[in-house]
Amino acid sequence: MVIKAVIFDWGGTLTPWHTVDAGEAWSAGAGDPELGRRLFTAELELWQRSQQQHRSGTMHEIFAAAGLPYDPEVVARYHAWWEPHTYVDPDAAPLMTALRARGIKVGVLSNTLWHRAEHERIFARDGIAELIDADIYTSDIAWTKPHPEAFGAALAALGVSDPGSAVFVGDRPWDDIHGARSAGLRTILVPHSEIPESQRGPVEAEADAVVQRLAEVLTHVDLWNKQSGDLGNKRGDVGSSTPC
Repeated sequence: MVIKAVIFDWGGTLTPWHTVDAGEAWSAGAGDPELGRRLFTAELELWQRSQQQHRSGTMHEIFAAAGLPYDPEVVARYHAWWEPHTYVDPDAAPLMTALRARGIKVGVLSNTLWHRAEHERIFARDGIAELIDADIYTSDIAWTKPHPEAFGAALAALGVSDPGSAVFVGDRPWDDIHGARSAGLRTILVPHSEIPESQRGPVEAEADAVVQRLAEVLTHVDLWNKQSGDLGNKRGDVGSSTPC
């Protein structure tokens, strides 16, 4: 089947994995180690819910779970701490440009608690915002990967009705690869993230392809589309030679 869309995960895929102490981000944001600990604990609880129930969460929920009023200044300092770890891979813009030149739509589907506006700021900062046809953040919807509804939301946003004509590119064998394959998409794994054991999930599905850098995604998409074209030509040849 011809590939009509490529959907990317964000952290660990479009943005390379960085091993950090995420608790420090909340301490920096709150300006107080104890408040930071409460916020970080609340965040971990929401991620655990996502892992077990595939239910999404938001930054507002973190503050509520920590028993604190939502504070945009704390969030701003929290994001400032994360800033050096958010830059997209240098391959991202050329890859997206090449895909769109082939008439292939580009999407993003990210498991995230962050507001949409923060992701959009990052993509604009790094020059890829205008190369993305649709972006779905689980903080805006009810479900997280690997739930099929999350992938369905991304496909719907891109106007793609057949999941078999889409590819998902991600770094997590459970959330990304297992989830996308279960939803009917082809999959490409970027295997460079040091995913904690607690986040691995019960299944590590095998991807349709594995790449060592994002630029290689284009090679696989071109090959799959060539194979689809060759198969279509063969079927056409068979049809034309069949007697009436």
